[in-house]
Amino acid sequence: MKKILLATACLFLGAGIANAQAPVPDNLEKLSNFQSTGTTEFTFIEQTGEYADGIRKNLERIKMPDGFKIELYAVVPDARHMAVGPQGIVTFVGTRKDKVWSVTDRNKDRVADEVKDFAPSLKFAIPNGPCFSSDGFLYIAEQNRVLVYPAAEFFYESPDVAAFNVVKQGELIPPEEESYNHTARVCKIGPDGKLYISLGQPFNVTPPEKLDLYKKHGIGGMIRMNTDGTGREVYTYGIRNSVGHDFHPVTGELWFTDNQVDGMGDDIPPGEINRQTAQGQHFGFPWYGGGDVRTNEYKDEEVPVDVVMPAVETVAHAADLGMHFYTGNMFPAHYKNAIFSAQHGSWNRTTPVGARVMVTHIDDEGNATTEPFAEGWIDENGEYLGRPVDVAELRDGSILVSDDLAGAIYRISYEGN
Repeated sequence: MKKILLATACLFLGAGIANAQAPVPDNLEKLSNFQSTGTTEFTFIEQTGEYADGIRKNLERIKMPDGFKIELYAVVPDARHMAVGPQGIVTFVGTRKDKVWSVTDRNKDRVADEVKDFAPSLKFAIPNGPCFSSDGFLYIAEQNRVLVYPAAEFFYESPDVAAFNVVKQGELIPPEEESYNHTARVCKIGPDGKLYISLGQPFNVTPPEKLDLYKKHGIGGMIRMNTDGTGREVYTYGIRNSVGHDFHPVTGELWFTDNQVDGMGDDIPPGEINRQTAQGQHFGFPWYGGGDVRTNEYKDEEVPVDVVMPAVETVAHAADLGMHFYTGNMFPAHYKNAIFSAQHGSWNRTTPVGARVMVTHIDDEGNATTEPFAEGWIDENGEYLGRPVDVAELRDGSILVSDDLAGAIYRISYEGN
């Protein structure tokens, strides 16, 4: 079922472009016409046994503020970004491989009863980024296309699901720019009803000859479009690789994480949580590698743009990924409208850092401070027991945390006074 993906340490130095393969022709045309594909089989993931028990054992190490509890919600291989259905029936989970998973808690005991692949008659290519509209349309941003599933919470019970192009294969970015690196897309529907999609650029530091092309297409930035794919425009510039964004519940402003440049040492440059207040703002890359640290490649050049500096600088190389503004009522009041975000953990730092869930509080003037909320996935030997990727919220106000190393989703709830 699983494909083994090989990577080398030189990928971050980024000669960059690989021969990424588009999905082979699949059943999209049939599904768009509500026709059966003849597919009958699902892949189901076992939720009990020694593997699940081992994950639960590791969770005993996790430290959180008093009153909070973390439990295994589901075993989900390669779990990345999550989208909780508006009806609360299914949580859809993307991967950086070729599966999207549907996770169902049928008896509402806050533990998943069933995990199976979604739309198994389709061929996915890095379907990392699922997101929902408020009226129940599921969007999935893949490496180089975006599909919409108008009734995913209903059709997921069948191998055949109604599915339609939002952005056709090969039209999200130029096919010749497809890469194995920084290609995990994230999507969210904004307060304006438009679809926002991050497009990481594939290099460690973008070479000058690519800048104009990437600016045109929004690579190394964020694009937005109408939910039918029309009206595409670049919304954000100067991002290296953002793998998490959300909109402030009160102001509607876009906030996003960004991963900083590698190869400059263990302690620089810092990671970023950014606040965007207007379309077209530029966040500094590739002239800045993170915060106000200039990249070696562009350090002698005058910065040709007005740069918005991070709202929060985070520890270098912790790999801040998915983030979510908390709007529930379960947690204490001071968590309302705070950002919960996942630090995936450093991949080549001498001493590993990250692998934890952070919380960022924002005051009325937009000033932000961040601190650890749940940590303990790095053991005393410096080994990873898990690598958090994304944060989502259930209807009861508890939060879910995905982990692509353990292949799991955790649920964090509050039981204090």
